[in-house]
Amino acid sequence: MIRFLLLAVFATLLTLVVAIPRYLGPDDISRCPQPTSSGDCRVVDAIVAVSGGDTNARTDEAVAMYKAGWAPSIIFSGAAADTDGPSNAEAMARRAVADGVPESAIAVEEFSRTTAENALNTSQFIAERELDRIMLVTSAYHQRRALLEFSTSAGPSVTVINHPVATDEQWVGNLWWTTKNGWWLAVGELLKIIAFYAEQGAESRV
Repeated sequence: MIRFLLLAVFATLLTLVVAIPRYLGPDDISRCPQPTSSGDCRVVDAIVAVSGGDTNARTDEAVAMYKAGWAPSIIFSGAAADTDGPSNAEAMARRAVADGVPESAIAVEEFSRTTAENALNTSQFIAERELDRIMLVTSAYHQRRALLEFSTSAGPSVTVINHPVATDEQWVGNLWWTTKNGWWLAVGELLKIIAFYAEQGAESRV
């Protein structure tokens, strides 16, 4: 009996270790060797990268996707971490320009302090530019919640393609469960996702 319980606990933990990162970090282009003009690997109208966590890693991934030909432009979103300095979005833009992205291909949204605000404020850029298809870049642990917020704010007419940073300074990919910070981020995101659905359900009943 004890052996059975131990095996059940081990199997449950193993399932969680594998399932949690897959749920939190969906990647819609993981099987795309390169962008195409049609199909599931079709190019997007813009790449949207939000600040937070390892902002530099998110910036670099957005730049890599731009250079690979996935989109003609990048939108960086995020308020200032330090009010005495530039906004996160501006810092991301400067890093991208230093890495070879033309300034003309970059837009910045500098007022968002939360994921919900990232989505709401960036949706105005999306609407103004009449974008139909965007690639959302953030950290893997944050991707699912960002997708929920952006899909809600942008509306059903905008297709959101997921492409997270698989590994960064805060999230060590499939080894996330080996660090306290990995568990903290995973559990925190799951709770925030539950809260998101609860809020959406409450609004639908009003």
